[in-house]
Amino acid sequence: MPGEIDQYRRRFLGAAAVTIAASQLGTAGSASAQSGSAKPDVPKIKPGTNTAFAPLKQIDAGELSIGYAEAGPADGPVVILLHGWPYDIYSYVDVAPLLAATGYRVIVPYLRGYGTTRFLSDTTFRNGQQAVVAVDTIALMDTLKIKTAILAGYDWGARTADVIAALWPERCKALVSVSGYLIGSQKANEKPLPPKAELQWWYQYYFATERGEAGYGEYRHDFAKLIWQIASPKWNFDDATFDRTATAFDNPDHVAIVIHNYRWRLSLAKGDPKYDGLERRLAASPVITVPTITLEGDANGAPHPPAAAYRTRFSGRYQHRIIDGGIGHNLPQEAPQAFAQAVVDVAN
Repeated sequence: MPGEIDQYRRRFLGAAAVTIAASQLGTAGSASAQSGSAKPDVPKIKPGTNTAFAPLKQIDAGELSIGYAEAGPADGPVVILLHGWPYDIYSYVDVAPLLAATGYRVIVPYLRGYGTTRFLSDTTFRNGQQAVVAVDTIALMDTLKIKTAILAGYDWGARTADVIAALWPERCKALVSVSGYLIGSQKANEKPLPPKAELQWWYQYYFATERGEAGYGEYRHDFAKLIWQIASPKWNFDDATFDRTATAFDNPDHVAIVIHNYRWRLSLAKGDPKYDGLERRLAASPVITVPTITLEGDANGAPHPPAAAYRTRFSGRYQHRIIDGGIGHNLPQEAPQAFAQAVVDVAN
């Protein structure tokens, strides 16, 4: 779940405020959970229709051997779909075939610490800071000889897509970002929040302790299921859906990456000095210039910024959409047609 305790957290107003703010933006839009208003329309689909990808691929890129799913024509325009925590590539199991049917080449990688993605060296720092996940994605693009792509994501994936769009706009044709602008800084995270807002981040403080690290290691599947229930209170996922994703948390580096990610945000763990320059640029909240559609589910139970808080961070062609119908935090899996439609629309 997005955990940056930054400028947007200080303006956290809750899900109701997102809806109000969106209605006040000149560029705001609204969509039903499984529909889109722009052409071409993606095919209709019932969430949960698909349960598997084609056989996964594996490729060495940067510090990692990255596992990824691929769909669609090899010569189609590229879309890279980035997942969050505690989720995995199956968030896109319905989105990928929709985009493939529309002519896109779709790449869905496991982030570091998830699924079949592995470090190439046992001695590499198990780093989860925000810049490094974006660097991983750029390395994957370079290895696959992808010059530019539409980047789309939610949670950690949205932050990663935001970072790439901000720092390497020449590599990002367009952006779809759930919950908008999630780039943060350690300095901004130093400022405390009102108690009600702090309560939303209970797991982050749990992870700051040795007990929390041990507890997540022992109960990671139970922990993830609880987060799913809190973050998407109206999503009636079944055991099979959860279990498909839960295997991704058995990655040997999963706990280390998750714990470092959240501790780094609170300045309780150091990042890699070689990324200091990138983090300084990100701490300045760089404006994103590429065409962007931001999305929010109407029942997102996870902490998320009101749309008005990040509108000025996007200077290019922009639209905000609220996806209704009880859609929670895992928006692409809960509302695959709406998510896929945003990808199609942002590029046209």
